[in-house]
Amino acid sequence: MMRTHPLEWRIRTPEGVTFTYELAGPIYRALAWGIDVAVIVVVGWGIQIVTLPVQFISMDAAAGLIILLYFLASVGYAVLLEWLWRGQTLGKRLLGIRVQDAYGLRLRFSQVLIRNLFRAVDNLPVLYLVGVASMLCTRRAQRLGDVAGNTMVVRIPRPLRPDLSQVTPPIYNSLRDQPHIAARYRQLVTPREASLALQAVLRRDQLDAAARVEVFQELARYFRGLVHLPEEVVRGVTDEQYIRNLVDVLYHASPNVPKREGDVVFRSPL
Repeated sequence: MMRTHPLEWRIRTPEGVTFTYELAGPIYRALAWGIDVAVIVVVGWGIQIVTLPVQFISMDAAAGLIILLYFLASVGYAVLLEWLWRGQTLGKRLLGIRVQDAYGLRLRFSQVLIRNLFRAVDNLPVLYLVGVASMLCTRRAQRLGDVAGNTMVVRIPRPLRPDLSQVTPPIYNSLRDQPHIAARYRQLVTPREASLALQAVLRRDQLDAAARVEVFQELARYFRGLVHLPEEVVRGVTDEQYIRNLVDVLYHASPNVPKREGDVVFRSPL
């Protein structure tokens, strides 16, 4: 792992794949938390209304109950949403940022819980001064809760439509000579699977040689198993070229191929 830019962090996996994350700075995180605070305040008003009957019995008991419920709501709000929404609260979702495991692994519930329990420390003495100081001093812009939970907050890149002419250059594509096979693939392959094939082609130059061969070998084995392919379609075609041909027919439907009910013409997910 290494930092390449004041707001970038790269993680290199054992398979030779490098992921670059754009770190969310204090301003983005403050704006997102401001939205979340507004939601929590509204919840607090609801708590006061719900506890009105208790106030008629005992003001002290009502005050204690309000404090307890407000604490549970403020912590539970962030914990619950970050766990269910894969690292996002409402504020983070609107600002396009999310919590990420520091090593690029799957975010665990314990990490979400720890980072939110540490908010009380990060908020000291007021207005998250400790948390902001920690973000400015740590390599991954982490507040103390992130350090304790081994997490970081990253920006979600805005989707871009790639130039597919660069992914599938104008070379011979044997699948285009078999329009019924191309149509069958568009019918069977799900958008998620098509996106996986596209991502493999887009990021092939980021893979080590051995990992590149293995990735395309596994993809080719799976997609070839979906449809029976004549010998002339696959003869002399490498696994990588086969996947590039497949991406071509999935994302570039031939105007000469009539659409059938159930066929899907994919749009780039990027």
